Amino acid sequence: MRAIRNFLTAALAALSLPIATHAATLGGWDYAIQYEYRDFYIAADNKPFRVELLGNPFAAIPAEEFARRLLPVMQANKPPPRLTFTYDVPAEKQHPDYRLMLVFDAANDLSADAVCNGAKRFKPGKPGQVNVFAVYCRNDMALSQVTGWVTAAGPDDPGMGDLMKDLFNVVFDRSPYSQQQHGHHFR
Repeated sequence: MRAIRNFLTAALAALSLPIATHAATLGGWDYAIQYEYRDFYIAADNKPFRVELLGNPFAAIPAEEFARRLLPVMQANKPPPRLTFTYDVPAEKQHPDYRLMLVFDAANDLSADAVCNGAKRFKPGKPGQVNVFAVYCRNDMALSQVTGWVTAAGPDDPGMGDLMKDLFNVVFDRSPYSQQQHGHHFR
């Protein structure tokens, strides 16, 4: 009986602990039939991997400062290949052109393929809430997509690290047959 009481006391104590408020939430992930993690790994391992930021969820921070402060957060939470995230656009057009598009406060009707083709549409943001649409592109085709949101005060807020880590683990899914087993595809 004493063991049960000790267990219940410990369980109640654990429930009363503060819960982290910066946990990221993900939804709306999808993979094109052509998505293969090996392609991403080959394109990114020991190389710079381009990220394009569209929008800025922190109205009080200039876009350049937001980008500068977000880059080390992304790098610290990067997926497994030994890659270096960069915003630099190559001097010559790459073929295939692999990149990650991060659209902050994306319009609800903005599709992943449209993002890969240069479309930019936004909805009004909410102060303190970061909403991002991550799209992994090859040329003008979306290979994977996911949306995520978190409460954060700035680009280097711990919640942003959680969001980036979770986004990268989904948009660059390492499961060999995620799309085949679950039937996810864009077209």
